[in-house]
Amino acid sequence: MIETVKRILGLGRKPTGTKLIISCEKLEKRVALLENNRLEEYTIERETDRNIVGSIFKGKVRNIEHGLKAMFIDIGFEKNAFLHFWDAIPAALDSGVETVARGEGKGSRNKKGGKGVKPGRPGKITAKDIPNIYPVGSDVIVQVTKGPIGTKGPRITTNISMPGRYLVLMPFNDQCGISRKIDDPKERDRLRIILRELDIPEGMGVILRTAGQGQRARYFVRDLSLLLDQWEEIARGMEELKAPATLFNEPDLIDRSVRDFLTDEVDEVLVDDLHSFERMQTLVEQISKRAKKRVHHYGGAQPIFDFFGVQSQIDSAFRRQVWLPCGGYIVIDETEAMIAIDVNTGRNKGAKDMDKTILTTNIEAADEIARQLRLRNIGGLIVGDFIDMKSRKDQQAVYQRVRDRLKRDKARTHVLPISQFGLMEMTRQRAQESLVSSQFVPCPYCNGKGIIKSPMTMSVELQRALHAVMKKHQADVHEIKIVVHPEVLGRLREEDEELLIDIERRYSGRLSFRSDPTCHQEHFAITNGVTGEELKP
Repeated sequence: MIETVKRILGLGRKPTGTKLIISCEKLEKRVALLENNRLEEYTIERETDRNIVGSIFKGKVRNIEHGLKAMFIDIGFEKNAFLHFWDAIPAALDSGVETVARGEGKGSRNKKGGKGVKPGRPGKITAKDIPNIYPVGSDVIVQVTKGPIGTKGPRITTNISMPGRYLVLMPFNDQCGISRKIDDPKERDRLRIILRELDIPEGMGVILRTAGQGQRARYFVRDLSLLLDQWEEIARGMEELKAPATLFNEPDLIDRSVRDFLTDEVDEVLVDDLHSFERMQTLVEQISKRAKKRVHHYGGAQPIFDFFGVQSQIDSAFRRQVWLPCGGYIVIDETEAMIAIDVNTGRNKGAKDMDKTILTTNIEAADEIARQLRLRNIGGLIVGDFIDMKSRKDQQAVYQRVRDRLKRDKARTHVLPISQFGLMEMTRQRAQESLVSSQFVPCPYCNGKGIIKSPMTMSVELQRALHAVMKKHQADVHEIKIVVHPEVLGRLREEDEELLIDIERRYSGRLSFRSDPTCHQEHFAITNGVTGEELKP
């Protein structure tokens, strides 16, 4: 009983070593979550990049593709959004939620939808019914589940869900549930009682989020009230606005940080912008006055990310090669189709027990892979090439370690056991572009390959071209000028001079070379030494 009172009053709370560092600049906002001064979560939002994942729109059906079993919906963007038939059917709750029976509830909310809002579509429908329900030209209320990636437009669903601090409101789904990440049986029983007592309008449902663990009933009541008020504004827009129209914009990074990160496990929040600090305090006060005391303004002369050692961790974490504490390392390559992660022992050779060395490296790699997926916001198909382990027990230990570390990931993940080739396949929900894709552009010098031809390779190609050109123009061209990169010219002078003299003798011609640092290392120019005309093989 004493411990319960302490928890409610916020007494006896032990520091966790967790800090939320927020940097607000003119062009971008950055949020970093540190656990014992180690970077565990990292999010960026730029003024020019509008985050629409979670936003709700009133769209208009422009096209139905029966072969794809999909519709293309105009929601006001350059590219129409993609709505698959199965995303147009109100689905059952996600497998990460345990269904809870609805109670009668108490309060003054309208049981037919909450203050006059109509409930979701009645009756059971299938994919075959979708084209009849939403013919071309009809209006549809949708929510973005995946932002535009590359040349693809947004992906949307009609299964609307609105996350609050402790609850997720589902206006078109009347089931209720508790996140399976809350695994304490006694706590689940307590939350079921709270959930049954909530005054949820008929036709709607809620999911109790992991952040609700240990919270009092009044926090859920307040959260539900805020969500229902928010939904009523959306419902008015559904009636009054003409499609395509925005009904609800997903909150910006500051709001989302309060909603998703500011839990009891966070010791303090530090913000370097005074306006954002005041705004965050206002937002936090609506949730908990005690939590407001943990939000502080940072006014130091040194940039906040430098002061707390965040920037150096970002620089090292986003390299292609990431070192592990044991001396091993992982290599991350992001391709269009998948993400390949290679695990190597590196400096961790191990003098006696090689099997133990390999297991240690793979275990640390499992921790770092889960961390890197969050930091880089990597999604899609991911294949991890772990160091081969003879023991099936060791393979299972690494597999379980990955699963355990992925439990804290907010994105949906699915992992398969290590195969006989030492590969672990997994998928991670891809809601928007990875941080690498959004922050970097392909190198204009190598065109994104990451490699260029060596001076020796260019020397071989140049000599091949000279043989073809001089043979073709042997009768009328006797003087040829070649422009190459300085690195290539160095190779020609130091190692291949005799080969070039042999070419001159064979074709009775004269070669002259000039280096140009502005010339691409993989390019060269061959011209007539008298007229300046370009000569091609």
